[in-house]
Amino acid sequence: MKTRKKSMKIIYCLSSLYKAGGMERVVTNKANYLVNHGFEVGIITTDQKQRENYFDLDAAITCIDLGINYEDNNGKGLFQKIGSYPKKQRLHRRLLEEQLKQLRADIVISLFDHDASFLWKLNDGSHKFLEIHFSRFKRLQYGKKGVVGMVNRYRSRLDLAYASKYKRFIVLTEEDRGYWGNLKNIAVIPNANSFEPEKVSNVDQKMVIAVGRLEHQKRFEDLIRAWTQVMPDFPDWKLRIFGSGEQRDELQEMVTDLNLTDYISLCQPVRDVESAYLTSAIAVLTSRYEGMPMVLLEAQACGLPLVSYACKCGPKDIITDGQNGFLIAEGDHITLAQKLKVLMGDDALRRRMGKAAKAMSQRYSEDTVMRQWINLLNGVRN
Repeated sequence: MKTRKKSMKIIYCLSSLYKAGGMERVVTNKANYLVNHGFEVGIITTDQKQRENYFDLDAAITCIDLGINYEDNNGKGLFQKIGSYPKKQRLHRRLLEEQLKQLRADIVISLFDHDASFLWKLNDGSHKFLEIHFSRFKRLQYGKKGVVGMVNRYRSRLDLAYASKYKRFIVLTEEDRGYWGNLKNIAVIPNANSFEPEKVSNVDQKMVIAVGRLEHQKRFEDLIRAWTQVMPDFPDWKLRIFGSGEQRDELQEMVTDLNLTDYISLCQPVRDVESAYLTSAIAVLTSRYEGMPMVLLEAQACGLPLVSYACKCGPKDIITDGQNGFLIAEGDHITLAQKLKVLMGDDALRRRMGKAAKAMSQRYSEDTVMRQWINLLNGVRN
């Protein structure tokens, strides 16, 4: 009698799933997909603190929080962090190894969080994967100076050393692959579309949308500055920025000081972000760095033309300049405003670029991307 092949067990390790971020959405979608395709899936977090997941997770997925709470160090001084971090790391390593030995997974995947430095060493019988949702330069692009900058440069060198230790190291873009050198274990699998809309935007609404955390990375101050040039020519157009974060008050003050309160709205994150895209005509991204920006994938799936800084990494993989959107040199908010005005003033161009964006979004359909993941996972077991 032919024996049935045992289902593969996959464990994801990351900080938490309570945030409304792109990585949290991607991990949730992948875990749900794998469970629905015959895999066993578990998620181990360090900082969940019994908070609800922001995105809906299949009930069949096992969730374990280790209670390490690295985020308790946020806001503390550098030397306080240096003093407490090794203790948290030792506790994290011990508790994670205990859990993995009980769970007996086939593959354990780190989301390049606090376990990246030691997961590959744990002796629980599983293959270890490392997956990054930012770019090779994620630590350097905070622009920190002095001691903090030195620490970030040191940690960036360590990242390369850690990445080489894993069975597979997965990055999101071909661009980023090149920044990691000649690693033999590297694979490129992009993020998938978060959803597949049943309809697309008609791009007639006089609304521009941006989505992301209100923090240094997203550089929304440039978008607000650009709007001072857009508004005089297109006073009937509005900008909505969906997100929460530490810069909310600062950005709101900037909007007020520039007399843009009638034209720019800082909106709280929404679960039904699809509706927000479908009631917009253009999507914009002004980040200092990305991994594979979900706002661009989601927006083009909804048929929106894209305007984005050509930052590391992702926009150059997603946007073909002049076809589904415009790529702007990073930090050039003057050209950003000019390209927005080009799209605002040309209905036919918006429709043409929006149609191209929808067609190009099929490269990132969930089935297309997850087939790559399933092939990678099965390839290790086989």
